[in-house]
Amino acid sequence: MTQRFVQFGAGNIGRSFIGRLFSAAGWETVFLDVDQRLVDRLNEAGRYRVVVKENNRDDLVLQVGPVRGVNGRDIVAVTRELLRADCAATSVGQAGLPSVIGAMVPALLARREASLPPLNVLIAENIRSGASFFRAELSRRLGPGIDPDGLVGLIETSIGKMVPIMPREALEADPLALFTEAYDTLIADERGWKGKAPDLPGLKLVDNIGAWVDRKLFIHNLGHAATAYLGWRTDPSKNYIWEALDLPGVEEGVRSAMLESAAALTASYPADLPKAELDEHVADLLSRFRNRALGDTVHRVGRDLPRKLARDDRLVGACLLAARQGLPFGAIAAAIRAALAFRSPDGDGRLFSADEDFHSRWDGANMRTVLREVSGLDEKDASDARVIRVIEEIERAESRYRLR
Repeated sequence: MTQRFVQFGAGNIGRSFIGRLFSAAGWETVFLDVDQRLVDRLNEAGRYRVVVKENNRDDLVLQVGPVRGVNGRDIVAVTRELLRADCAATSVGQAGLPSVIGAMVPALLARREASLPPLNVLIAENIRSGASFFRAELSRRLGPGIDPDGLVGLIETSIGKMVPIMPREALEADPLALFTEAYDTLIADERGWKGKAPDLPGLKLVDNIGAWVDRKLFIHNLGHAATAYLGWRTDPSKNYIWEALDLPGVEEGVRSAMLESAAALTASYPADLPKAELDEHVADLLSRFRNRALGDTVHRVGRDLPRKLARDDRLVGACLLAARQGLPFGAIAAAIRAALAFRSPDGDGRLFSADEDFHSRWDGANMRTVLREVSGLDEKDASDARVIRVIEEIERAESRYRLR
C-alpha cells in the first residue's frame, strides 16, 4: 500500500527538497499551501520540474510527480489529508508555524479518536529548538490534559539546500519550476520519530540534532550572510554571491568568520563536530557558494536584517557561542558591522520591506543601541558585553581608517 506524505508549505524548500525526496521514494505526495493559485497549478499539472544547476555541467531536470495541492486554510480538507498521512513536514518559516500548528490540531485530535498512531512531523525550518517551539504551541492549543507527545513525533532537521529566487523569465516560462543545487541530504533527529523512521534515500539520521542545527546556522547560514554583507560593502554593484566572493578580501573575511564559528562549535560539541570535519565543511560550502549556474543573489542571501541580526541567529548567535567558549570572533563581528549598512535591492530596485523598516528606524543610532534593541544584547551579561565591546572596537577602527 502506497504511503502518503503531506507537506505544509509548497515553496522553495517544500517542493525542491522535502516533497521531492518523498515523491522520488514512491510516496503519494500532497502539498498544503495558502496560495490558492499555486495549489491550482499543482493540481492542473500534477507534477513540476526541479532543475539542478552546477558549474560547467548541463542542467539536470528532475520531474516530480504525481503530486496534489490542497488549500491550507481549508481545515476540513487538511484534516482529511492528515488522517490518511503516514508522515508530514512543515516548511513555512517560524512566523507561519503557529498557523500551521493550529490547522493540525483538529486532525491530531481526530487521529486520536480513530486510534491512529502518532503522526511524525518533520520540522524543516531554519530555527533552533524547533521541537520545543512546536510542542509548546501544540500544548497551548490542545489545553490541559492532552499530551502532545502522544499525538506527534516531532523531528527537527538541518536544512542545508540552497534554492535561489527564480528569475522572472524562468517563472514566466514555467511557474512551477524551481532551480536548486545538487546537495540533497536531509539531516534529521533520530530520537524524534515515533516508531521506525522511513527508509528514505537522502535521509541522514543523527543522534544530537542540536549540534547539526547549530552547524547549519553558525557555519552555512553565517558564511552565506557574511558573503552578502562583506561583498555588498566592498562593491554594491555586484548582484551574485559568486561575484561577491571574487572581490578583494571578501573570501578571506568569510572563511575567517566561518572558521571562528567552527572552532566555537567544536568546543561546544566535541563528540559530534570534530575540527577536521568542520574544516572540510567550510571548504565545501565556499565551493558551493561559488555556483554561478545557481544564480543566487546578494539580495536574497542578505535580506531580512532584523531576523539575521537577532540574538540567536547566525551572526550574533555565533559570536555569543564563541564568547562563552572564550574564543575569538572578530571576523564574525566584522560581518555584523557590514550588515548594518546592507541595502542590496531586489531586481526591481526595491529593498526588502523589513530592511527598509530597519534602516528607517536605526540609521544614525549608535552601535550599542542597535545591538541592544535589535539583537537583544544586555551589557550586564558578561558574554553579551564582550560581543558589544568587540563590535564597537571594529566600528572605531573603521572610523580611524576613514579619517586617514
